[in-house]
Amino acid sequence: MSLVSHRWFLLSRDYALIVVGAIIQAISVAVFLAPADLAPGGVSGLALILSRALPFALAVGVWVLLLNLPLFVLGMRYLGGWRFLIRTIVTVVLYGGATALLERAGVGGVTNDIVLNTLFGGIIGGIGMGLVFRAQATTGGTDILALLLVRWRSIPLSQSYLVTDAIVIALAGLIFGWERALYAVIALYVSGVAAETISEGVQIGRTAFIITQKPEEVAQAVMRRMGRGVTRWSAIGAYTGAQRPILFVVISRAETSVLKALVAQTDPQAFMVIGQAQEVYGEGFRRFEQR
Repeated sequence: MSLVSHRWFLLSRDYALIVVGAIIQAISVAVFLAPADLAPGGVSGLALILSRALPFALAVGVWVLLLNLPLFVLGMRYLGGWRFLIRTIVTVVLYGGATALLERAGVGGVTNDIVLNTLFGGIIGGIGMGLVFRAQATTGGTDILALLLVRWRSIPLSQSYLVTDAIVIALAGLIFGWERALYAVIALYVSGVAAETISEGVQIGRTAFIITQKPEEVAQAVMRRMGRGVTRWSAIGAYTGAQRPILFVVISRAETSVLKALVAQTDPQAFMVIGQAQEVYGEGFRRFEQR
């Protein structure tokens, strides 16, 4: 596949993700959140509050479109320029339009159980949001603010939503009651976790630092029996002043127990620290996408 064809393929895939993600999010609002009067933060939650609280009738989808306009400039400035702006506008129009159409078509809730509406509204909405994020776009509103917190402060996405949407949740408590607001917090958190999982994938890796007196044996065991590369360097122990060889290995989550067993068999006196790698690219893992 030529470079031009590959780029067109990626572009088509991204916009397909945007369309599917926006529709899924609209379903979560129209079928689960709105019928239960759950306003789980963000522009969607604020739109739901305004549609219920103000005397003049505007559909939730219309409010979604109107409320997003002021935040487009901020997103364009810090999150990707014109490409980000165009993709986000497409997403917002599709999301707001699909929500309005579902409301006009009389699509309502499938259950009166507040817990089911909370969980399924959060999970389904998060899935749609994650698909949109994978396409390097957002559904506008506080999604933009949440992504800025992730970029500037390294706050996990699920937590950044709680920060950016606190005011909306408070308003929901005043309008719909504090019990509904508490359920909305749960829906918001569940949505953030689902979006984080979908947008970043399930291929979260593990990194291992191994301090051992048998670096050659441990490295050979890892390379031979696990097929993973090993990086080696020397460090100096602050307490003893002695040089200590350190091995660095990146593995999948499923290989963690295998690595621990190998190190224990090869050097029971080794010191090993295992951490989480949010994303791993390169040989043996995900490939970089050329855009």
